[in-house]
Amino acid sequence: MKKYYVTILKKSLWMMIPALLFSLSSKAQNQGSHLMVAVGGAYPRTLETTLSYERETLYHNAWEYFATCTIQYDEDPEAGHITRTSFWHNYNTWGVGAAYKPCVTRGRNHHGSLRVGASAGSDLNKAIGAVHVGYEHTYNLYDGWSFFFSVKEDITIRGKERFKTGVNLGLKIPL
Repeated sequence: MKKYYVTILKKSLWMMIPALLFSLSSKAQNQGSHLMVAVGGAYPRTLETTLSYERETLYHNAWEYFATCTIQYDEDPEAGHITRTSFWHNYNTWGVGAAYKPCVTRGRNHHGSLRVGASAGSDLNKAIGAVHVGYEHTYNLYDGWSFFFSVKEDITIRGKERFKTGVNLGLKIPL
């Protein structure tokens, strides 16, 4: 009998998830919130991924709360090229922070924002901090979804590299 109730509960949950997703995505685009997923690269030899929550205010201004992870790879001195070990285990960092994004350009299906923020984290040995300055441009897609790219400069405090310049590409998923 218990197995029967578990099966019904599973089926009910699987039927409620699409209904919940469809009802959440019906909000207006202005003053909405988004889950943002981005990947990118930075100079020197850095790959990064970011997961963030964005809350839009009036006129496409927004606040963003993010978590980021970076991998800085280098050549293996023994092999003379990039190996699996020199890629994954050279210098890794993570951080959490917040950024304010005032809108500076608006168009019919797009808008651009400055991005100014700060974060704190670790490089697995010591605490590090960073200041983030950049530009983000968002293209609105169907039903509240958006595609964005950002160009940014990270100024790291107590990190291996002081300045990182990079580009991110990502997707904004409506909540």
